[in-house]
Amino acid sequence: MPLADYLDNSGRADAWAGGEQLVPITTPDGPHNVWLKRIGNNPDMKLLLLHGGPGGTSDYFAAFDSFIPATGVEYYHYDQLGAGRSDRPDNDALWTIPRFVDEVDQVRQAIGGDGSNFCLLGHSWGGILAIEYALAHPDRVKCVIISNMMASIPAYNAYADTVLKPQMDPAKLARVEALEASGQTDDPDYMGILVPEFYEKHILRRPASEWPVPVNRGFEGLNPHVYVLMQGPSELGASGRLENWDRFEDLAEITVPTLVISGRHDTMDPAYMAQMAQQLPNGQLLATEGSHMAMYDDQQAYFDGLTAFLLDQATKD
Repeated sequence: MPLADYLDNSGRADAWAGGEQLVPITTPDGPHNVWLKRIGNNPDMKLLLLHGGPGGTSDYFAAFDSFIPATGVEYYHYDQLGAGRSDRPDNDALWTIPRFVDEVDQVRQAIGGDGSNFCLLGHSWGGILAIEYALAHPDRVKCVIISNMMASIPAYNAYADTVLKPQMDPAKLARVEALEASGQTDDPDYMGILVPEFYEKHILRRPASEWPVPVNRGFEGLNPHVYVLMQGPSELGASGRLENWDRFEDLAEITVPTLVISGRHDTMDPAYMAQMAQQLPNGQLLATEGSHMAMYDDQQAYFDGLTAFLLDQATKD
């Protein structure tokens, strides 16, 4: 797409606000608003970014702004309900997978997405949401990217228990697990141990003091209630509502082109991620040397692979 066309915002209702808008959605709790920001203009290729959490924010997707515009893909930063700049209703009945899938479908409609032009990129929890959406609405999505998310929480927990936790100092791991068992995850020791022992090794492989502003802003904007309710208190394993989620066998039903992105140092088992790509009828694997935030700690490989995939999809009807 010519650059002039990609940058042409004429006729776009959100142009006067720099591409930002609040999209009204209906929920069992009544009407609410979710925040979107559009980048670019391309009616033939729209990419919705689904952030992690649950209860996280879209802030850490800022790195995409340095790479995706070159593809000519119209894409959207989006804070899910309960997160960031979107409404934060106090109703635990809202924090379920089916309700989030319905929300994504309402956002799709709002941006004019359909099976000919609508792609999803889900990172971490967003990968769960992308898988669930593709299974629920296979005719409404053109392509899917599952970034740094296994298709089974039990398998994810098993990897944490058998591979990741044993890499930690035993005394420090015992302290973390004791704090979790007693519900004291707000104790300074908790993150004081996890950041150097786990997060700097498996979430973003740089000293936390060097983490980029968008990543820190994302962590600061986390809705801890939604996160703990669905995921549990930490990345050491899931113990919330998602604990028994498993869709590995169902990946065979997702027939649209799907890119699976793994990281060698991720909290997600890279060997399992490779199996996911094989299970998907039209799956591809992008294996990076990064961690959970591979878009930062193996940035070039991550975006080289992602942009190549998007450009390939843009040529298909």
